[in-house]
This record gives sequence, structure tokens and C-alpha cells, in this order.
Amino acid sequence: MAILELENVGKSFGGLQVLSQINFGIEEGRITSVIGPNGAGKTTLFNVITGLYAPDTGSIRFAGADITRWKPDHITRVGLARSFQITNIFPRFTVLENLILAAQTASRKRWTIFARAEKLRDVEEHAYMVLERVGLDAKARMPARELSHGDQRHLEIAMAIATNPKLVLLDEPTSGVSTSDKNKIMETLVSASKKMGIKSIIQVEHDMDLVFSYSDRVIALVAGKVLADGTPEKIEKDEEVVCTVMGQKECFKTFSSLLNRES
Repeated sequence: MAILELENVGKSFGGLQVLSQINFGIEEGRITSVIGPNGAGKTTLFNVITGLYAPDTGSIRFAGADITRWKPDHITRVGLARSFQITNIFPRFTVLENLILAAQTASRKRWTIFARAEKLRDVEEHAYMVLERVGLDAKARMPARELSHGDQRHLEIAMAIATNPKLVLLDEPTSGVSTSDKNKIMETLVSASKKMGIKSIIQVEHDMDLVFSYSDRVIALVAGKVLADGTPEKIEKDEEVVCTVMGQKECFKTFSSLLNRES
């Protein structure tokens, strides 16, 4: 059963067609990676799904509701959360305070403007539980700006998870971090999502090793259109897709590796 459905979604800016006839559904229990070269429309796709941009054509359904022209805060409250390509945290606040602010968006007390956040005990307990899930509880009182870049990415993912989402969209969750941190982030994400009951994850990711290791499904987006959609094994063996997404130089390296592996 699809938790998210896009039908004939298109988006233009002036005379530039950024997305065209996007059609796919996201099933529960899957990690889906969206890949594509720079300028393919990946971030615009996320912005349209989460309400930052309204599509020019088509419709978007989430958990059975038509959310095509809903505002971002409304979409968040019904269970769709996202992170951004550029780390988007509150650097002067502590790690815990960042989580409390995120958790409040899903709390019935989010409109209690005269109550201090630390007085909302249930919200704080939920925030701290999420920190434990992602391994940041020991740094709860540390200002977020003092975290390593890898931990800041962990924190941003934790903030998305803290809203109790059904579906999480992650825009390059491992961007700018070391190889060891990339795998740590993905392992934490998968583990925390299962424990929190998150039904599905969609990520934009450029690291093909991570894409092929952690994804159940891969959607290749090129020039605003879906070039390919299938399992990691199917996409990895598609020369046209790999060459288009990764470029000729990386394409040569990838297929040399594949040939050596098969021999």
C-alpha cells in the first residue's frame, strides 16, 4: 500500500521546466533513494512534496489525503518530515533544546505560547528519548554549534524524527561527512526509524555505495524526469543510468569495478 503517491507532477520556474510528469508511489517499509546529476530536480521534488513549492500540474497524496497545495506546517503535522541539504539547526541552542523545538511541532501543546519549553515535561521526555535513539544523549546540554559536522547531521535527522513522522524525506543526509560517519549516520537512521515506527524513508544521496547498500528502491531523476525506477541491483547494472547520473569518469570507474567483481 502506497503511503505517498505522485501523479503527473510538474514544476516550472519561468520558462525552465524543472519537473515533468513525475509519477510514482512510495510503499510502506521501504528506503527509497532518489539519485541524479546536479540540476536533475531532486531538491525541487522534495520542496514540492513538502509544500515549499506548489506544483504547476499533477497531484500529491499522502496517507490517503490530497496534500497538493497544503502549507508545510500542515504537512508536517500529518506525519511527513524532512531534512535539508544544508544543515538546518539552531546553533546557539543546546542539542536538547533543538529537539524540544522540533518535538513541539507534533505536540498538542505547540500553540501554548506562554509556556516555557522546559515546562512541557512530556515534550522534553520525548525529545530526550529521540536523542538516545540517535546516540546524542551524552551531548544533550552541549550547544549545537559545538558538535562535529557529522553529529550536526545526526541532530538534524533526530529533529525530523522527533516530529513523530510516518514518512521522512532526507536531502543528502551524509553530505560533507567522512566515510566512517556516513555509514554511522545510515545505521543510526535505519535503527532509529524502526524503533520510532517510521513507515518509510526517501533520501537524496550522491554516494552510490550508500545507495546500493541501504536502499530497497532507487529512482533516477534526470532533467526533471524519471529515467529509471527499480531495485539497487537493477539500477547498478544499467549502464545508461550509471553513466548519466555519475558522469563519464565515474562511469568508467564503476563499470571497471563491476567487471572485476563479475570475473
